[in-house]
Amino acid sequence: MDKINLEKKNKLKLLLKDNIVFFAFVVLVFLYIVSLFGSFIAPYSPYESNKELSYAPPSNIYILDQNKKLTFPYTYNYKRIYNESKFKVDYVEDTSKAYKLKLFVKGSDYKFLGIKFNVHLFGTEKGGKFFLLGTDINGRDFFSRLVIGSRISLFIGFIAILISVPLGLLYGGISGYFGGKIDTIMMRLAEAIMSIPSFYLLIILAGILPANLTSTQRFILITVILAFVSWASLSRIIRGMVLSIKTREFVEASEILGQSKINIIIKHIIPQTFSFTIVAVSLSIPSYILSESALSFIGLGIQQPDASWGNLLKDAQSYIVITSRPWLLASGLMIFITVLSYNILSDKIRDIFDNPRI
Repeated sequence: MDKINLEKKNKLKLLLKDNIVFFAFVVLVFLYIVSLFGSFIAPYSPYESNKELSYAPPSNIYILDQNKKLTFPYTYNYKRIYNESKFKVDYVEDTSKAYKLKLFVKGSDYKFLGIKFNVHLFGTEKGGKFFLLGTDINGRDFFSRLVIGSRISLFIGFIAILISVPLGLLYGGISGYFGGKIDTIMMRLAEAIMSIPSFYLLIILAGILPANLTSTQRFILITVILAFVSWASLSRIIRGMVLSIKTREFVEASEILGQSKINIIIKHIIPQTFSFTIVAVSLSIPSYILSESALSFIGLGIQQPDASWGNLLKDAQSYIVITSRPWLLASGLMIFITVLSYNILSDKIRDIFDNPRI
């Protein structure tokens, strides 16, 4: 047992020894911490809107007063004006009153672990409005929606993996261990499931699910259903590994001792595939993040007014957004950073487990 624990510690050290991999790991940890404490970090409720501040740009932060002396950070509220020369609405700062930025500001109520809070990490003095990343079309604080929306995008993969991975391991383990006709029938069934086109399945599911479900419930249900389909490819790989593992001496010894076949599969054979499973899981999570983003982007996932990175990116699909409202592209940047960090981490994990000398 001590030897196994030592090997695990050595592999963990190797994993984090690479500076790029360590940075990717830190980025992911930071994103998940922000997501978990999102209601505290977000200065406003993601549903709090103000039509008078539609597409307001990010607020400016000032640290010098009118005499050019260093002072506590402050900002100004925006006011709308009509630009006759450009035939559009612009925002200018109302410099008649400055609002100091503050930490631990009282705001909208939220619950965390069943306890009610109304304190947010940062904000302004009473009457002030501070938009770190501007607002959306409904005048909602985009930073707050980005932080709260990360919960769905970051954690939806874990929901699917908790279903697909155990199912794939058990199914592939049983198929590979028993072999013969059982193996043939089980693998043909897995191949049939793999042949189902997931995109069209999603469209069908989106159409037949009850209309009274919230968008969050709707998407979680779709993800759970897809997880019951995605296990098939994992089971085929596990089955191939089990065909080799079941011929080893410790398996034969377990059979001689009279252990049940299911007990042998679960306790002795499947744990031998965990090296590959860890790599498979690390590669699957970013694919689910991209799936959520794509589904919400095309209108099959999280729907307004709820937020996710996918439907936030949907608002940034026009040319005018790129040129006039670039802050709406922040959700796309977060998706890119998260998936890239996962891929960097996954590649290193795969290198460590594939190389027996490490």
